[in-house]
Amino acid sequence: MTVRRLALLAVAAVAVMACGGSGSGGPTTGSTIVLGAPLGLTGALTKESTLTQQGYNLWLDWINARGGILVNGVKHPVQIKYYDDTSNANQSAVLMQKLITEDKANFLLGPYGSAATATDAAIAEQNQIPMVEANGAAQSIFNQGYKYTFGVLSPANKYLQGVIDMAATLNPKPTTIAMLSADDNFSLEVANAINTYAPTKGMNVVLFKKYKNGATNLGAEVQAAKAANPDIVLNSGHLTEAIAINKAAKQQKLNAKIFAYSVGPSTPDFISALGADANFVYDGSQWTPQVKYTPAFYLTVAQYVAAYKAKYAGLGDPDYHVAESTAACLALQRAIENAGSLDPKKVRDALAALDVTVFFGQIKFDSRGINIYKPMVVEQIQSGVHHTVFPADIADAQPMYPTPAWDQR
Repeated sequence: MTVRRLALLAVAAVAVMACGGSGSGGPTTGSTIVLGAPLGLTGALTKESTLTQQGYNLWLDWINARGGILVNGVKHPVQIKYYDDTSNANQSAVLMQKLITEDKANFLLGPYGSAATATDAAIAEQNQIPMVEANGAAQSIFNQGYKYTFGVLSPANKYLQGVIDMAATLNPKPTTIAMLSADDNFSLEVANAINTYAPTKGMNVVLFKKYKNGATNLGAEVQAAKAANPDIVLNSGHLTEAIAINKAAKQQKLNAKIFAYSVGPSTPDFISALGADANFVYDGSQWTPQVKYTPAFYLTVAQYVAAYKAKYAGLGDPDYHVAESTAACLALQRAIENAGSLDPKKVRDALAALDVTVFFGQIKFDSRGINIYKPMVVEQIQSGVHHTVFPADIADAQPMYPTPAWDQR
């Protein structure tokens, strides 16, 4: 009997180990959670998509080092399945459907850009699979009545309002604005918000000029801005367009007290592409290493910066695209934990009810699924380094104002 009892105990022990059990009473290991993410790893949005992927992978390393996401005492390792959507919104939607139907993704992470996020949101809704996204800020995405898409970032209308708020504190106060904008939904939402908001701060938009999304020959637009002789030149577009605007401004000697662009200057690529010509440029930023939040879980701001530098040595500080992408993963993680389930409907409901602060800021969604609760900040490139210059309570530098003329730099 003793031999038989020992044999049975041995078989039981093997079975427990096979299920990932622990003799110390720790959590068992469950099925792998598969997350799907189409990204523009080639094409016009490669730089921003690569930053997005870095943010996802930072969280992936961290969560798997802890055994995975804990759901009712069971730890589920995580896999992120990536596909290259070639920076094409329609292709992104095709791949999102493939991730759901063929790869059996449990949940979805967003692509880069408002256009792709909009097409992917429709797929998420059709399949009733939650998508948490970090890089589609156009409010048009969230005005469709969807219930399965959630965005952790501040919406498009906030992107350049901080620049206007900062400008209102400067002396001499700038009063005229030339507003250039790409013609995509995100960029136009940014620009139209300035057209409405600037007059409330005593500033007038004296030029509003649209150009084709993705354009790199913007000499005519810059010439029109120069003719308007504004105090502030604003551009609402993306990285390649911001670089093109800045190059044309130098070539045509367009001088202004402030140059500020919605997307582009926060990335390391803006500085590497322009060198010293990137100096003095401002941007509205979703996050900088100077923000001050007390996280409920995960890493502090300082720890996050250190983790990024350890994984991506030589790339400097993480920019906001990286940080917001990690934040999307954290929102999904916490919602799964709060739901205590991998059921998509229960996780969707947990996302709708989520209210948590992480290193990126507060994550809380309005009834549309967009985060209107986290403020943005303003940064400026000074001597080749990004500095937070507004608001004053988190700034690590003063605005360098006014911007010197091109022939005086």
